Amino acid sequence: MTDANELADLCRQQTIGVGLTLVDEKWFPFPPYNGQPGGVTGMLLLAESHLAVHTWPERNAVTLDVYVCNFTSDNTAKAEALLREIVARFDPQRTEIHRLERGSEQHPPDELVVEALSDSRDAVYGYVSTERVLTRRSAHQTIEVLRTPRFGLALRIDGYFMTSEGDEFFYHEALVHPAAVAHGSPRQVLIVGGGDGGAAEEVLKHRSVERVVLAELDGEVIEVAKQHFAGVHHGVFDDPRLDVRVGDGLAYVAETTDRFDLILLDLTDPETPAGSLYTESFFRSLTRVMNPGAAVVLHVGTPVFEPEQVRGIVAQLRRVFAQVQCYGLYIPLYGTYWGFAVASDRLRPTAVAAETVHARTATLPDLQYYNADVHHALFALPNYYRALVAPAASETPTVWRHAANARH
Repeated sequence: MTDANELADLCRQQTIGVGLTLVDEKWFPFPPYNGQPGGVTGMLLLAESHLAVHTWPERNAVTLDVYVCNFTSDNTAKAEALLREIVARFDPQRTEIHRLERGSEQHPPDELVVEALSDSRDAVYGYVSTERVLTRRSAHQTIEVLRTPRFGLALRIDGYFMTSEGDEFFYHEALVHPAAVAHGSPRQVLIVGGGDGGAAEEVLKHRSVERVVLAELDGEVIEVAKQHFAGVHHGVFDDPRLDVRVGDGLAYVAETTDRFDLILLDLTDPETPAGSLYTESFFRSLTRVMNPGAAVVLHVGTPVFEPEQVRGIVAQLRRVFAQVQCYGLYIPLYGTYWGFAVASDRLRPTAVAAETVHARTATLPDLQYYNADVHHALFALPNYYRALVAPAASETPTVWRHAANARH
């Protein structure tokens, strides 16, 4: 680990021994550090590609990379043998080996795509991607489309999973139907965000809906959805009842003269460009464009891994709206239990009678998650979630009542 000559001899002999072709080499011993001997970095340039080795004596660790091309012949077995022989000479207590098949059209390498569940990154989850279908930087964010064995095509924005062909119904049905069914006859609906079209498709299952305004910041998300995610939106962009407005949702709310029965905030997470739409000031601005009895629905994050975020968003909602009801469900693509909230001047989804929910739900086609029994179950909060969002005395709404009176 500290003798460059000995390490070079080992790598040189084993390389030639397995039948690979040495072209050139370079070795560099690092000087001692804090009284400890330095490690060695070296590389063999091979006709078939290269070998690189780095020793870390202060950590009792070695990293070794062996790369070969298989253009004129298959050198895979030689690379495996070379790796095996050099690793054996170190006699390690623990070994971690990763194998990548590069540049093969027949067998593209799988990629493990990992996402953190919390800001502290103390919990992560991920999925295997067999193909990066698209990676694009728009004016606002980085958009990725990944092909996964588990969920088919999946959409990621700024490193966060957004939706997938295989599990989109968990999120979109939960976002839309509890409040829409409780309302009973929403006619005008505003979706802020939602460029994948999944929420709009669920909204238009309600026969009462006459118009849906989709205010999406990033037009490229819509274009990517049209091209790749028909399995999510099911052609909703061709529906004449859908009015797409590309631009800042905050500005649209500030400038529009329209009024809505249901507002869905189908946003990326608060730490993204959508952060200003999770604030009390924006929630107050929504009251101006809401009909009496209207509701706002949004996701608030995971109560398990982001409790302070969930508590903070719900507290801001309670300072604006007289009725705030939280609910949640496990969303496979997000890797955890996910929280939502319905906020209104008077609409309470749990107050709707079971027989009414059954009657209204019966008219909705092609539901995979939501049904009449699930409706009330969504709002049956676990104790930890219930305690997390319990109202405080300072969370009494004020402005919404005045705004409602002014419209009358």
